[in-house]
Amino acid sequence: MNKSDAGPSTSTANPAATPGTSLILLTGASGYIGGRLLPSLENQGYRLRCLARHPEILKPKVGPTTEVVAGDVLDRPSLDSALRGVDVAYYMVHSMSSSGSFEEADRQGAQNFNEAAKAAGVKGLVYVGGLGSDEEELSAHLRSRHEVGDILRQSGLPVCEFRASAVIGSGSASFELVRALVERLPIMLTPRWVKGKAQPIGIDDLLDYLIEALQIPLSKYRIYEVGGADKVSYADMMRAYGRQRGLKPLIIPVPVLTPWLSALWLGLITPLYARIGRAIIASIVHVTVVRDNAALTTFSVHPMGINEAMHRALVREERHFSETRWSDALSSSGRLPSWGGVRFGTRIVDSRTLTVEAPPEAVFRSIERIGGNHGWYACNWLWRVRGFIDLLQGGVGMGRGRPSSTTLRVGDTVDSFRVEAIEPNRRLRLKSEMNLPGRAWLEFEVTEAGSSTQIRQTAIFDPVGLKGQLYWYSLYVPHEFVFNGMLRGIAQAALREMRDLDTSKMPNGQTATQHHR
Repeated sequence: MNKSDAGPSTSTANPAATPGTSLILLTGASGYIGGRLLPSLENQGYRLRCLARHPEILKPKVGPTTEVVAGDVLDRPSLDSALRGVDVAYYMVHSMSSSGSFEEADRQGAQNFNEAAKAAGVKGLVYVGGLGSDEEELSAHLRSRHEVGDILRQSGLPVCEFRASAVIGSGSASFELVRALVERLPIMLTPRWVKGKAQPIGIDDLLDYLIEALQIPLSKYRIYEVGGADKVSYADMMRAYGRQRGLKPLIIPVPVLTPWLSALWLGLITPLYARIGRAIIASIVHVTVVRDNAALTTFSVHPMGINEAMHRALVREERHFSETRWSDALSSSGRLPSWGGVRFGTRIVDSRTLTVEAPPEAVFRSIERIGGNHGWYACNWLWRVRGFIDLLQGGVGMGRGRPSSTTLRVGDTVDSFRVEAIEPNRRLRLKSEMNLPGRAWLEFEVTEAGSSTQIRQTAIFDPVGLKGQLYWYSLYVPHEFVFNGMLRGIAQAALREMRDLDTSKMPNGQTATQHHR
């Protein structure tokens, strides 16, 4: 947890819950904040039960001691068994992305949970709402967030409600909004709402608050306003993100873009669709800063500033990217696709598969020989031209070669690449060290498929700004020749190796065909 050395102590003889003995119910574990809270609670040693509408989807993501039960806050009877024996319950449900009136759905869900929790003897509830003064005419989104907290308190149970502004973390809506705008638009004509003040909080700090809520007495449960160390506008957030990526967006506010037009615009430019965009924009126009600092004296969290929050979001995303097989989400048709890539966050992923009648060992040996004097199996002259251009730009070019051995290790250079990860007979990932407007990887995976082997070749590019995107898409046609040819060349090399091996095993120099006769 992110503790301040000078922060107050939360040790108490009467915590809301105790690791190992108290049973905690977590709703919304498939959502953004709930999904991040789930492993944190597991690591703290709490007995955990998760409520999910589709438990079959959540079960593979939880630890062995976490229970997953079917239920829906809009289905009142399903909540009784889920809440039985629970000490503290996290209410992390939000219907903003659902069809119909999200306000009515949120209202009904909170009322059902309120009644079921009280009937089950739950000791306390923890909830995340939104910042904003009740004295203002709030947006529908913020008004609903406050109303849900009020309904939960009607149960008479202690409720620890954290009211937060924008949450900054890899994958959060606010982070994705800022990132998409900065990466795709070096010059932005922005509506007035980008000047509205907010107090964004890093996801790590919010998780610390949520976990510490189990460690304070129930008597201290109340509304806590939480935020980061900085009070900034969305324009400031864009500049903070730009500093992390070496980008300097030019932001020019104009008065003519209404929230409705802005939401449609965000739907075209960013990953957020118009419904979510409208809710975010409608909330941004309100000042969402902390007015009550009680959280800083009750909890030991020392909130980070916007620069650190943006930095951590990018670092966290990088770790998740390295640990995740992005190609797993792509079609494995066995055919060579003819598209230039799909997006995962800012990264562009171009994945191709081919099946070859050879064992994984033979295929992987062919992959490990790549580069150096052996070449790249296709269009070697294009690789040399690209390397020469890189040298002119002050890069490493293609002349570094590769180890003389037929095997590779992490850290080895392979022309303009360096080996970043390798699993023998399974996977090889190379990271480009060329002078590029972004970062690039080339990954090969081999999977046994009966008597055959599937080769998956994945090119990944993380473009920096508009220049990086133009660079990638300008190479669409060359990539078709290079990547398709490389994949076919690896398959053909594996087949040649198998034929050579069969021939070497024939008695008296006979060929395989002669022997079978």
